[in-house]
Amino acid sequence: MGKKFKKSINSAINNPVLTGALGKFSEAYRVNRAKAYEGIDFEELRQTIADRKAYAAAHLDELAETFKKNAEARGAKVFRADSAQEAIDYILKIASDNDVKSVVKSKSMASEEIHLNKHLEEIGVSVKETDLGEWIIQLAGQRPSHMVMPAIHMTKEEVSDLFSKEIHERLSSDIPRLVEVARNELREKFLEADMGITGGNIAVAETGSIVIVTNEGNARMTTILPKIHVALVGIEKFVEKFEDVVPILTALPRSATAQLLTSYVSVITGATPNTDGTMKDLHIVLMDNHRTEMAKDPKFAQALQCIRCGSCLNVCPIFRLVGGHVFGSTYTGGIGTILTAWFEELGNSEDIQGLCIQCGNCKEVCPGKLDIPEMILEIRRRLVVEKGQSLAQKAIFSIVNNRKMFHAMLRTASVTGKPFSKGGYIRHLPLFLSDLTEGRSLPAIAATPFRDEFKKIKQPASAEKIGFYSGCLIDFAYPEMGVALVKILNKAGYEVVYPQDQTCCGAPARYNGAYEVAANNAADNIKALLRDDVKYIVSACPTCTAALKYEFKSTFESLGQAEFIADAERLSAKTIDFSVLAKQLVDEGRLRLKKGQNPGVLTYHDSCHLKRTLKVSEEPREILRKAGYEINEMFECDMCCGMGGSYSIKLPEISRPILERKLTNIKNTGASLVAMDCPGCVMQIRGGLDQSGENIEVKHTLELIAALIED
Repeated sequence: MGKKFKKSINSAINNPVLTGALGKFSEAYRVNRAKAYEGIDFEELRQTIADRKAYAAAHLDELAETFKKNAEARGAKVFRADSAQEAIDYILKIASDNDVKSVVKSKSMASEEIHLNKHLEEIGVSVKETDLGEWIIQLAGQRPSHMVMPAIHMTKEEVSDLFSKEIHERLSSDIPRLVEVARNELREKFLEADMGITGGNIAVAETGSIVIVTNEGNARMTTILPKIHVALVGIEKFVEKFEDVVPILTALPRSATAQLLTSYVSVITGATPNTDGTMKDLHIVLMDNHRTEMAKDPKFAQALQCIRCGSCLNVCPIFRLVGGHVFGSTYTGGIGTILTAWFEELGNSEDIQGLCIQCGNCKEVCPGKLDIPEMILEIRRRLVVEKGQSLAQKAIFSIVNNRKMFHAMLRTASVTGKPFSKGGYIRHLPLFLSDLTEGRSLPAIAATPFRDEFKKIKQPASAEKIGFYSGCLIDFAYPEMGVALVKILNKAGYEVVYPQDQTCCGAPARYNGAYEVAANNAADNIKALLRDDVKYIVSACPTCTAALKYEFKSTFESLGQAEFIADAERLSAKTIDFSVLAKQLVDEGRLRLKKGQNPGVLTYHDSCHLKRTLKVSEEPREILRKAGYEINEMFECDMCCGMGGSYSIKLPEISRPILERKLTNIKNTGASLVAMDCPGCVMQIRGGLDQSGENIEVKHTLELIAALIED
C-alpha cells in the first residue's frame, strides 16, 4: 500500500467525529434492519431479486432495445452511451442546444461516476444538488462518502458552519432550522432551473419506465419543474417486467436505511406536460461504461445484481472505522472496490482492495446475493497476474510452498523467540516489529508442535477412523487444542489419523491473490489427507475448514486446473467442522458429557468463517449448554475481532480498534470466560485481553468440552 493511502487511513481512524458517527450508525442499523425485515423471508426475497437481476444482466442488449422502443413510444428520447465520455457529450449537447444556464440535480451516483457536475460547470452551467446530503457535500467541496447517505461522515455542527457561510448568517446546529434553511435556499433553484438531472433506481424494459426512490421529494421537483429532464441511468438498473419492481422496492429501503418504505417512489413513463402546457423534453441516457464487459465476465456478472442500497457499507467493520473517502473514488466500500476496478481500471483498486478483511458481513446482508468477498479475492488474483507479487510476498510464499522448510523455520522460531516470550506470550517486539505487539500479545511458538505431540498419544485401536487437519496455529502455537480434540474423538470411539505431510491450507496466499501458491498448498494437502481411508476429515479452524471444503476447488477452477477438481470434491465431502461433529456425536450418544456440572457463565464469539462461510452458529452453543454452561451473549457477538489472518499484520492500525471494540463487548457481559471455535480468534482476543490486563479466560470450545466429557 502507498504511503499516501496509509496516511489517509490513519487520518480517518484518528478522527473521533468520523468513527463515532459511523460506529453509532452501524450499531443502530443492525438492530433496526432486523426489525424492518420482521415477517419477511429475506432469503426468499433476495433470491428473487438475484434471479431477476441476473436475468437482466444476461440480456442487457435485448432489454435496452425493448426499453428504448417502449420509452420512445411514450415520447422520451433514449440514448445509449457506450462510454462515460459519450454520456457526458450527449448531456452537454442538450445543455448547449437549449441554452441551459442552470441545472438542478437529485442524487445520482451515475453522474458522480462520470464527474458530470464538473463538465457542466466548465461550459458555464450552474449546477445545484438538491438532495440534502448531496448539497451539503457540494458546499463542502467533497465527494459522497456513502452511496445512500453521502454526508453521513459530517456532524450537524459542521453542516451549520457550511450553511452559515452560504446564507451569510450565523446558524445554530438545530436540525429543524438547518432543514428549513436548505428548503428555502433550494426552492428558488427549482423554480429557476432550465434542466433537471436525475438518476434512476430501476429501469423497466416492459414499459420504458424509470423508477426513482427518495425520502425528500426533491426528485419530483427536479423532474416536474424544469422543462427538460435528463435521467442518467446505468444499464445495470434494468429489469424485464414491471412486476420485478416490487421485490426491489421491498428490499431497498429496509436494506439501505432500515426503513419499511421510502417517502417517495416516482415512476416516470414517457414525457408529460409542463406547467405551461408544453411537453416535457425527456431524455434517458442509458450508460454502459464497461457494464456490458462485466456482464460477460463469469466472476463479476453478479455485481450487476447490486441494487445500490449500501447495506454492505453499513455492516462493514472497516467502513465504520475509515469511512468512504479513504476509498478515493466515486463508489465506496466492498462494492465500491469492485466497481472502481471495472468502471475505472483494475489498477485503481490496488490499494483499496486491501481494506477488505474477508469477514463476509456484506455477503450475509446483500439483497442482491452478491459474493463481494469472493469478487475482491478475484481482483487480488488479477492484480497479482498483472503486476506480480511483491518481493516480500514472493519470499514468504516460497517458504510456505516448501513444507519442510516452512515447518523447520517454525521450529527454529520456537527457540529464537524465547528471549521475547514470557508465560506463553510475546508481549513486546523490537524496532520495526513493534506494531505487531501493540494492542495484543502474540502466542509464543510451542516448544513441541502438535505433529510431534500426536506421536506420543496412545489411542485405543478402532476400525472407525477420522483424519485431523490441524492447520498452522494448532500445530505450532496451540498444540493443546489438538490433544484435546484427539481425546474427545477417542472417547467417541474413533481413532484419529494425523497425516504428517499436511501443510498450510493456502488461505494466506489465496487471500493475497497468490492463487498459484494456494493451489500448490491445496494439491499437497489433498494428497496427504486422502491417503488414508477415514470417515471424516475434521478441522477445528474454520478458515482451514472453509479452505478444504470450498476454496481448494474454487482455486483450481480459477486457474483452470481441472485435473485436481475431482479429488478436491472428494475431500470437500469428507470435511467437517469440529463443533458440528461434536454436536452430532453428543446427539448420537457416542459422546457423553458429565452430568450435574455447573461450570459457570461464559460469553461466545462467532468467528467470521464459521458463521458466514460454514453457516455454523448454534451447534457450538448447543453443545456448550449441554455441558452445563450458561451463555451470556455479548453485543455484536458475530462481528469480526480484527484478526483476518495476515490482515492484522498488514493493517494493524485497523485491526487494533476492531479488537478493542470486541474486547469492550466481552467485558460488558461480566463473564470471566469467552469461548470461540477459531484458533485465529483465540490468538487475537486472548492476546488483546492479556495486554489490557483483564482477568478473562479465552478458550476454544473443544478445550472446554474435553474437560467435561465422561471418563
